[in-house]
Amino acid sequence: MILRKVKQEEIVKIAVLVSALVTLPITISLFRISALGQDDLPVISFGYLLIRLLFIFLLSYVVLQFNSNWKYQNFRFPPTLQKVLVVLVNIGIYIASITLFTATYTFFVAEEMTGPEKKFFYFIFSIVHILQLFIARILRLGIIRQENLLENERLQQQNLQKELSALKNQLNPHFLFNSLNTLNSLIRENSEATMFVNKLSHMYRYILQSGERDLVCLKDELKFLDSYAFLIKTRYRQACFEIDMDIDEHHYHQEIPPMALQLLVENAVKHNEISKNCPLQLRIYSEGNYIVVRNRLHSRISEVEGTGSGLLNLDKRYMLLRKKKIIIEQDDTFFTVKLPVIPLE
Repeated sequence: MILRKVKQEEIVKIAVLVSALVTLPITISLFRISALGQDDLPVISFGYLLIRLLFIFLLSYVVLQFNSNWKYQNFRFPPTLQKVLVVLVNIGIYIASITLFTATYTFFVAEEMTGPEKKFFYFIFSIVHILQLFIARILRLGIIRQENLLENERLQQQNLQKELSALKNQLNPHFLFNSLNTLNSLIRENSEATMFVNKLSHMYRYILQSGERDLVCLKDELKFLDSYAFLIKTRYRQACFEIDMDIDEHHYHQEIPPMALQLLVENAVKHNEISKNCPLQLRIYSEGNYIVVRNRLHSRISEVEGTGSGLLNLDKRYMLLRKKKIIIEQDDTFFTVKLPVIPLE
């Protein structure tokens, strides 16, 4: 995740303010508003004042930019190495600024710095550098706080949308169940049709019950998938559709987002040819801390309409719930999706 940048305007304003404050005593002395009373200070001139303002501004700007923006955008190293590099770069900025200022000082003042002057300017540049490090951290914390607020607001909106969708889905569910029971009584002599209605009823009940939950037990999800698979087999006949299940039992009490497996099976049905000559075979098995859904590719000849957002939405759900991502792999033969299983807390 890439963090937002601190605005350039804020960095420039802070750099200008710091350079103005640091050079304020020199400015006062230049306009004879007050005397510094320091014999070691150089002869004051507008050129000297401007060059000092410029260097303090540049030092402040570079330190702020690096520590609040650049290191977050360009440093992709292990944490320990990243910290070492950040320290080295800051030391390099400090040494470079001192070296350039010393050379420019000699050019404008037309004389070498004395020992006390060097110590004085080293001290000033050190204070400015340390001050900008603290300011950069404060700016970055402000950005993180804004992002957290935006993320919380987005989650609240998604929860409201989810509640609205749940309300829409639950419009008079008793009417549907009563209708299914009535249909079941009418087709009682047909065992296959009766089983179909029972599986459909179980699926709808599961959807209603899991609609308010972010995670469900894998064991319950597999029961739901069994009902869904029965409907698919009834549609395409047994010989055309098959699911081979091999999941370690210790995963049964772990959790995944509701209807995650059904979405993957539906995705396979949607995008592959299914016939006697080209049956759809899916494997659902456990692999480490993942549940893997794999199918052999038999892409449909005709294009399938769809938003293409199913896998993307599932991936976002995992990121929002547990900061985990699903793994999608595809080659010329197989399409594979790996879902992280989440231990019960």
